Amino acid sequence: MIPWLDEADPFPPVEEALRDPPGLLAAGGGLSTGRLLDAYRRGIFPWFGEDDPVLWWSPDPRMVLWLRELHVSRSLRRAIRSRRFSVTLDTAFEDVMAACADPRADEGGTWITPDMTEAYTTLASLGHAHSVEAWSNGELAGGLYGVALGRMFFGESMFSRQSDASKVALAHLVWRLERWGFELIDCQMSTTHLASLGAREIPRREFLDHVARLARLPGVQGRWTFDAG
Repeated sequence: MIPWLDEADPFPPVEEALRDPPGLLAAGGGLSTGRLLDAYRRGIFPWFGEDDPVLWWSPDPRMVLWLRELHVSRSLRRAIRSRRFSVTLDTAFEDVMAACADPRADEGGTWITPDMTEAYTTLASLGHAHSVEAWSNGELAGGLYGVALGRMFFGESMFSRQSDASKVALAHLVWRLERWGFELIDCQMSTTHLASLGAREIPRREFLDHVARLARLPGVQGRWTFDAG
């Protein structure tokens, strides 16, 4: 059993998360800005289907991408050098979320519900959530979005409408975050796709130590651009 959170209830310790399903910690509590930011600071994130209550997760181990470990394959390097895509920051947050919410061919639905979209759009308007867009001939070809606290970036979702578009967006984000003094991107759950880009699993306790350290550092305020910093 997991606890049901009312609006004012604190999160339980992440050590109480279930082993099966891995990392499930609590339900309920809503998606207010304060609740979401508190969750990320504690290494917790929401993930649930359209017919489910809000579910909160903190898996152990945790999939992360150290910025210095980004794997740029030869094909990705060619895509970057070709300048096939132009990349922007915080230009089309809602469009990126909508594209990430489109059901994948191998999935029956989406976890990016209207309530999630509303909550993260509010975070973006307050400068806490950010998007990266890859454009081709004026059309949105791929991208990603996530949450930033201090110098810690929590990746949420990415999409591609053209081959390599989201990978190009990620590479540009990594290089920009490195310039701003970030070290780490939270990738949440382990996937072969993320592993191919250099992400790897670390113990949750180690992850939480990094979050506590990086989230306290001064970050990049407001709307992100490639000209900032």
